[in-house]
Amino acid sequence: MILLDRVTKIYNKNLGPALDRVSLHVEPKEFVVIIGQSGSGKTTLLKLLTREERPTSGKIIVGGIDYDKLRDRDIPLLRRKVGTVFQDFKLLPNRTVFENVAFALEIVGVGGREIKNTVPKVLDIVNLKSQADHMPQELSGGERQRVAIARAIVRQPKILIADEPTGNLDPKHAWDVIRVLEKINHYGTTVLLTTHNQEIVNKLKRRVVTIEHGHVGSDRASAQYDVKN
Repeated sequence: MILLDRVTKIYNKNLGPALDRVSLHVEPKEFVVIIGQSGSGKTTLLKLLTREERPTSGKIIVGGIDYDKLRDRDIPLLRRKVGTVFQDFKLLPNRTVFENVAFALEIVGVGGREIKNTVPKVLDIVNLKSQADHMPQELSGGERQRVAIARAIVRQPKILIADEPTGNLDPKHAWDVIRVLEKINHYGTTVLLTTHNQEIVNKLKRRVVTIEHGHVGSDRASAQYDVKN
């Protein structure tokens, strides 16, 4: 569950708030698409959810964690509950597909036996089991994005934030990524997807939240949207 209650974020008082008293509630296992023009506040919203930024005012609760009570030493626990995927993949170029995904487990102290058991299952979810020994440069853009998704979900987060994951992909590979996100959601993970791709928004037929000038402009079930950059 994600709850924002009258959340405001101000970076510079002279420029006004990046987010202004935003309230939003996302149920467990929901798939929500977040849209808005560049500079509307989408990125700030995501940074608040991952605790890269702190709100100026208001309350945030994610996965049962009250951010008002969240200590810095507990942020790694939060990030195990919240997986993130970005437009630019952020893969380790000198590690194989298997090793890139395994790295997310290694850094939290998971043992080798569990890694060998877990990683192939996750690669199977993203349809990359046969490419486990490939290097990132041997993969298409869509395949690299699916490796990034596998790395984000290997610790079984309750929530997956996908920030423009199809922005650099052609239509076919973009839809490969979207289908993987839908599969992950089907397994019970809450998914927040930001995108500028109008076709994806309209064909997904999911709840769409529009951010406009730091406010929630609309919050509606499946509908046709005109997405602008």
